[in-house]
Amino acid sequence: MFELLGITPQGLVAQLLVGLINGSFYAILSLGLAIIFGLLNIINFSHGAQYTMGAFVAWIGLTQISQWLGFPELTMNYWFALILVPLIMAGFGLILERTMLRRLYHLDHLYGLLLTFGLALIIEGLFRDWYGISGESYPAPELLQGAIPLEAIGIILPKYRIWVVVISMLVCFSTWYVIERTKLGAYLRAGTENPKLLQAFGVNVPLMISLAYAYGVGLAGFAGVLAAPIFQVNPLMGSNLIIIVFAVVVIGGMGSIMGAILTGLGLGLIEGLTKVFYPEASSVVIFVIMAIVLLLRPAGLFGREK
Repeated sequence: MFELLGITPQGLVAQLLVGLINGSFYAILSLGLAIIFGLLNIINFSHGAQYTMGAFVAWIGLTQISQWLGFPELTMNYWFALILVPLIMAGFGLILERTMLRRLYHLDHLYGLLLTFGLALIIEGLFRDWYGISGESYPAPELLQGAIPLEAIGIILPKYRIWVVVISMLVCFSTWYVIERTKLGAYLRAGTENPKLLQAFGVNVPLMISLAYAYGVGLAGFAGVLAAPIFQVNPLMGSNLIIIVFAVVVIGGMGSIMGAILTGLGLGLIEGLTKVFYPEASSVVIFVIMAIVLLLRPAGLFGREK
């Protein structure tokens, strides 16, 4: 059978699928970061902890909430969690924005970064204290268990991983469409550039900005639910990912919605290919690309020079 540099087609396709899965998570998480930075001017370093929190809320809803409430038949299954957990996380984000972040909008980015970094440490520390760091398993829904065989190239595609790619892209591009192509998105962009003028037209800008942050946090919770059946649910899952996601946002351009989506997918595939042809560099390839992009185009691939 044909091989490319000693790699079989099956091995190459399998690794590309892994890269696409990782890229889907990079895209949806960096999208949330881009929305929060682009619309609120806040560097949300707690985004990884909020992703972890979403995964834990889904796991708790499936395994422990029935014990807490005393109703054995009451559980939050995967499909329910996929809807409810982002709403819970959005509510959590709304409280954070109203009580803490609102005071920092007109200050230097460093203040928001330090506050959200502290929040990330608190959230991670609480889950480490309650559940340790060994990790908890979360089963995929029965409908998405198993795999689809592709006999022509001799590989199988896990159903759940296909689902993750499809639903992630649907959410990402739907979000881009709303922000870039609708009247609501125009209001959001105008509210960040000239909020006083927009308020003069009767638009409640503070509420709109609060909801934008809540949506960004909700995306992190949504990604956490998607990740729970693939990765073990543990307090370190967000901190292991957030640095890469920040690199994705920087490469794509801080605040660029489409840049976050396309760069997340592209870097996931590049990382997957690197694991095939030069595994030793797979953990640093994204940061090498970031350094090159910052040298050649400091605003990022899709960002705008100021």
